[in-house]
Amino acid sequence: MRIMYLPCDGIGPEIMAETLKVVQAANEKFELGLTFEEAESGFTSLKKYGTTLRQDVLDRARSEFDGVILGTQSHMDYPPVAEGGRNVSAGFRIGLDLYANVRPARSRDYIPNKAPGMDLVIMREATEGFYPDRNMYKGVGEMMPDPDMALSVRKITRASCMRICREAFKLAMQRNKKVVAIHKANSFLMTDGLFLECFREVAKDFPEVEADDKIVDAFAALLVRQPQIYDVVVATNFYGDILSDLASELSGSLGLAGSINANAETGLCCAQAQHGSAPDIQGQNVANPTSLILSAAMMLVWLGEQRGVQTLMDAGNAIMTAVDAVIDDPAKRTRDLGGSVNTDTFGTYVAEALNA
Repeated sequence: MRIMYLPCDGIGPEIMAETLKVVQAANEKFELGLTFEEAESGFTSLKKYGTTLRQDVLDRARSEFDGVILGTQSHMDYPPVAEGGRNVSAGFRIGLDLYANVRPARSRDYIPNKAPGMDLVIMREATEGFYPDRNMYKGVGEMMPDPDMALSVRKITRASCMRICREAFKLAMQRNKKVVAIHKANSFLMTDGLFLECFREVAKDFPEVEADDKIVDAFAALLVRQPQIYDVVVATNFYGDILSDLASELSGSLGLAGSINANAETGLCCAQAQHGSAPDIQGQNVANPTSLILSAAMMLVWLGEQRGVQTLMDAGNAIMTAVDAVIDDPAKRTRDLGGSVNTDTFGTYVAEALNA
């Protein structure tokens, strides 16, 4: 199996190096037969090719590779799209139709957190919604008719709603058989109304799963008040983005949250940390690589499930166990978790725990 990796911007190259260190250790231990190839993106690609993401990279990712590990990007600092500043993350999600952004949030007793007992997964639709760079065939979904007015268009389609809801119910069948859909159908009567209609339609095919729905603002409050009662949460793009960050911070840190973007029909999967590029600590060897390491582990498990390869699932789960074993020790934690361990040392600790 072939894995493409893109270090991208900010702390991306640093946490990518440690992620590859850990995945390579799993590759050797479980004899996975993985090979790795780097592709340039972000500012490195912009300087060399005039664009942050070449179409050739996406085409090769789709046709030649089984998985992708994507580093952090500083897209807020990119030039306009017309000048080569293409959003790398959105490019992969749209270009490879990776509609399911899977974001677990789990509290750990040994890490200070604000949500004891929380263990949920947010299934976020990632290819449409309020995001103006992914809801038009040409151009973007934002416009300014005059200097004092800005408008934005939201796109919600039945096909995308049905498939993300179906993936949420399938995941719930593997967990605690509970799904809650997040919406604002009391205000967005047609767009969120369509999402809710699709959710209820899919629910009919999964009678074993307890299905519920919550208005997004109410759910945000409930997530703080009683996070332990939720299992699988399914949402459109914008709501899922915000709520997954909230859930991860409640669990202890955004730096502890893994994330994948996947398409169950094509079998493509991209691992991506939930957090940003943190340019303020770039090159200092102090970033926490946990999120990207866990994302890569999730990718291995997902690929194993899709292909029926037990060793891939075993390897991914072993990485997750190794990460927990390391951060359970206060002396082995990075600075954001109250420790003093550097990025590269943390990666070494995880690789050693994996082989213990």
